[in-house]
Amino acid sequence: MSAIFKKANTAVITGGASGIGLALARRCAGCGMRVLVADWDAAALEGLASDGISTIRADVSRVEDWEGVRERVVREFGGQINLLALNAGVSVPTSFTAGSGTDPAAFRKVVDANLFGVVNGVAALLPLIREPAAAAAEGDSYQAAVVITGSKQGITNPPGNPAYNASKAAVKAVAEQLSFELRGTAGVSVHLLVPGWTWTRLAGAASGMQRPAPGAGPWSPEQVVEFLEAKMRERKFWVLCPDNDVTEEMDQKRMLWSADDAVKGRPPLSRWRDEFKDEFAAWMARDL
Repeated sequence: MSAIFKKANTAVITGGASGIGLALARRCAGCGMRVLVADWDAAALEGLASDGISTIRADVSRVEDWEGVRERVVREFGGQINLLALNAGVSVPTSFTAGSGTDPAAFRKVVDANLFGVVNGVAALLPLIREPAAAAAEGDSYQAAVVITGSKQGITNPPGNPAYNASKAAVKAVAEQLSFELRGTAGVSVHLLVPGWTWTRLAGAASGMQRPAPGAGPWSPEQVVEFLEAKMRERKFWVLCPDNDVTEEMDQKRMLWSADDAVKGRPPLSRWRDEFKDEFAAWMARDL
């Protein structure tokens, strides 16, 4: 068990009323941790009382809502945060050319939730993590972690939803910068959670689509949390989750191919261009 997941520790989880956030909240509560879930879905929040989880309705894109979250943490947890999971996110269909063309409001909605939901959370709550870390004596067992949920779409940038991809690319950059800036803070780690296909409302569960048979297609949110905990135990920044269709090696090859577009002067998103179809297939068939 990671040193974070233990009795008397605390967790603040955004987007914790469903999907991966809910699985993480239940994992924390099951370890005896005190948990505060922030989410916009009031109906889903009501269902968490039976799990012994505290809740607050909050829009992560609003700074003033984060003030309320911070007040609850101070009042109920004495300001203690051992796990800050910035997991809330939205996806809205966007395009520059399809339909009526570019919709700035749609882009703004996605960026406000996915990017500023992280930035606002760090601004409001990171001081509550840094202060005890700075005060801890040498050899103290204080441990805290910041988990930020990104996306493979923010790394390989597949065509189809530029707003979501851009927001998650920015989230990746923010997480990397935060990890670097906290590199000298003993007892505090930063992790970028990059799920594979996971059966959540954002990735098929809300569409009425039938869930694939066990062992095929998506992971469950609980599998993602188990993988996250293992990587946290190893103090790994990158938590690149596979799923039942895509292996870790396949992900690594796809990411290397995308990075090589710039290095080798290929046009962007070459993986999805017809003229590179055979070359990409040959690359995927090679051993790393």
